[in-house]
Amino acid sequence: MNKTRINRSRIGEPPRVACNHLPICRSVMLALILLLGVSAAAQAARIKDLAEIAGVRSNQLLGYGLVVGLDGSGDKDNAAPYTMQSLRSMLTQLGIVVPPGVKLKPKNVAAVSIHAELPPFAKNGQRIDVTVSSIGDAKNLRGGSLLMTPLKGADGQVYAVAQGNLVVGGLSAGGADGSSVTINIPTAGRIPNGATVERTVETLFNTGDYLTLNLKMGDFTTVKRMVDVINKQLGTGTAQALDASSVRVNAPLDPSQRVGFYAFIENLEINPGMAAAKVIVNSRTGTVVISSEVRVSPAAVSHGNLVVTISEDAAVSQPNPLSGGTTQVVPQSQVGVSEQDSRMFLFNPGTTLDEVVRAVNQVGAAPSDLVAILEALKQAGALQAELVII
Repeated sequence: MNKTRINRSRIGEPPRVACNHLPICRSVMLALILLLGVSAAAQAARIKDLAEIAGVRSNQLLGYGLVVGLDGSGDKDNAAPYTMQSLRSMLTQLGIVVPPGVKLKPKNVAAVSIHAELPPFAKNGQRIDVTVSSIGDAKNLRGGSLLMTPLKGADGQVYAVAQGNLVVGGLSAGGADGSSVTINIPTAGRIPNGATVERTVETLFNTGDYLTLNLKMGDFTTVKRMVDVINKQLGTGTAQALDASSVRVNAPLDPSQRVGFYAFIENLEINPGMAAAKVIVNSRTGTVVISSEVRVSPAAVSHGNLVVTISEDAAVSQPNPLSGGTTQVVPQSQVGVSEQDSRMFLFNPGTTLDEVVRAVNQVGAAPSDLVAILEALKQAGALQAELVII
């Protein structure tokens, strides 16, 4: 028996409030309330958590190398010829001459890419973590060791050198009959403290007579409040707003004083401005996130369901003995239609997130129904928020 559910809106008088999906609705709406909160009051946050210093940033590093010591799970010579070429080149650099006619079989070797992030203020000799990923047809990097590999920045300069034993979280195993099982990703791993910094990247922290703070999320209200708090603590004119995401702060020229100066600033607390009202809908998972600033104009919403039930049966048609006909299977279909009670709720002027969640919860709307309701409210001009579909 196949069932097809069709949503249909119908205008009628407000009936008794009932919910046929209370467990689902309550869990979904409770999650929204816990994640977002229903209070419009902003919580104080440190400047450290809201802004970053311009010119103080991390840099990405990339390299190519070889992982050796694999238990026969490395690259195949016919599928990854560059692995054999890299192995031959490495042996030549070490003073080992491989005859041209000798064909290497690098089943215990894998060609990999190495990437890392060089944090700001990293000095020569410090260690950073690296991530190693197979670029050939290696099956498993577990137990392998990365040979010395230079890591370069976007400018082509070497900033770190990586080497060490891999830590692989994945697992892969196979049987003689071809069956196999794989857990997580065995072709990628990490080397904690696997690279040594060889070159320092200069920052703008100790240059000039000011620092520029860039907000992670631009907002005019937040910038205004940040400027007011800094000027209140350090004197009028210390901070100036440049735009919706930048604040310029006058700073001492002495590096030691500048460190203490910014340490004081980054721990100042402000009340960030409330973000613009948005409703985020994930069309793939059905997740709906409603910000606390969402408001709804006066509107009435009716929620109803139409259930169509189709059942298929097979009957045998037997002809008369002297008719010359043949036995046939005749399908028989039965179609039934049932409609659940429709429900209507009313949004009053200035309805808040708390009231929206409570109303939708009472009518028993599932996440997919909630999306349809929000889209209809937006089309009607009653939803005072930006509807974003991702």
